[in-house]
Amino acid sequence: MNGGEQAQERIRGVLRDHGRLNKDVSLLQAESDLYQAGMTSHASINVMLALEDAFEVEFPDHMLKRNVFSSIASIARALDQLITA
Repeated sequence: MNGGEQAQERIRGVLRDHGRLNKDVSLLQAESDLYQAGMTSHASINVMLALEDAFEVEFPDHMLKRNVFSSIASIARALDQLITA
């Protein structure tokens, strides 16, 4: 498993615990729309906070947008930017 796959598995774990999705997160594609899968704006805040704890990062204000948290892939891209910055 490479670093990208590991990160996506950690993201899936956070979504499973905090995303309040109405679909099994393990069955979602990386580009699947998490909001269509049941995540609410309130749940996305909990996901963001849990991601900050899990990855030891802080999302800057300019990243606090719906599209950043819209899919596993978009979350992974944002985390990659924060971790490699």
